[in-house]
Amino acid sequence: MKSIILKDNEATIELGKIIASKIKKINKPSVEIHLEGDLGTGKTSLTRAIIKSCGWSQHVKSPTYTLCEEYDLGEMLFLHIDLYRTNEADDILIFDLERKTHAKKIIIIEWPQKLTNEREFDLKICFKHIDNGREISIMSKEKKLMF
Repeated sequence: MKSIILKDNEATIELGKIIASKIKKINKPSVEIHLEGDLGTGKTSLTRAIIKSCGWSQHVKSPTYTLCEEYDLGEMLFLHIDLYRTNEADDILIFDLERKTHAKKIIIIEWPQKLTNEREFDLKICFKHIDNGREISIMSKEKKLMF
């Protein structure tokens, strides 16, 4: 596990760009990223930066109320899931995360600790507020996503 201090939102965006470049190079049909941390620590900002850096040119919405937003980039499909407002552990089942529709599927889950059935992740980032920004801890099970 590696810890990094992100001083501001720009640093979070830069991290998103780095993760996006690594995602593009991975030759796997599915990559799953878990984002944990308190409200306002940067989970959605990081996700927005990843999706935009992979080529999405339109607005990236927070899925807080919809639970899931999909971004179809042709060869790549992003599923951005936010479980903060759900109390139903099985809500994630409606998204059919195992479907095979694109050459590469990227699943990003905010608040994965709310899942009753633990899912395997390739990259897990835990966010924490600190006085001078945010501290993140990064754990990777995929060598190409290592920092």
